[in-house]
Amino acid sequence: MTKKVTSRTKNVKPQPGSAYFMADSDQSIEPHTMAVMVINEPGVLARVIGLFSGRGYNIESLTVASVTHDNSMSLITIVTSGTPMVIEQIRNQLERLIPVDSVKDLTQQGPHVERELAMVKVVTKAKSPERAEVLRCADIFGAKVVDTTTRSFVFAMTGDTDKVESFIDLMRELGRIEVARSGVVAIGRGA
Repeated sequence: MTKKVTSRTKNVKPQPGSAYFMADSDQSIEPHTMAVMVINEPGVLARVIGLFSGRGYNIESLTVASVTHDNSMSLITIVTSGTPMVIEQIRNQLERLIPVDSVKDLTQQGPHVERELAMVKVVTKAKSPERAEVLRCADIFGAKVVDTTTRSFVFAMTGDTDKVESFIDLMRELGRIEVARSGVVAIGRGA
């Protein structure tokens, strides 16, 4: 079996003592997006993160938001990588945590939609030709100008992780940048 290399897995380096270090080299490490519904109570995020850090699992992206009208439940969206065995361990251990209501491995369940928000500040010289190029490239990516000065633009854009990373890489070539990213949010498709 060949190892699938994506922008999320190309920099995965197993560390001694982590679940990745002990993984069978014949199994590929793949990214998985998990939706974890939890009871919204103090310390719940610390317990979920503690499960990952205590067992040497890596979190590549993490977002949390209340998703019920009464704020009683929150959805934690986690992107992690591992072999099928490691992903199964993560899912099983998450299901055993007391504040966890449900765990869905969206990657395994099938089609789902993932999006990430990035805000990118690009600093250029005032009245330089790069300013027009920055605007043209941002338009191609569907990024919106949310702030501007004579020396900088701040863009907001949404897309899958690869699109966001491509936009950031392109902007880096056009000027000095500063980046803030939301992390991945995801939801399954269909009924």
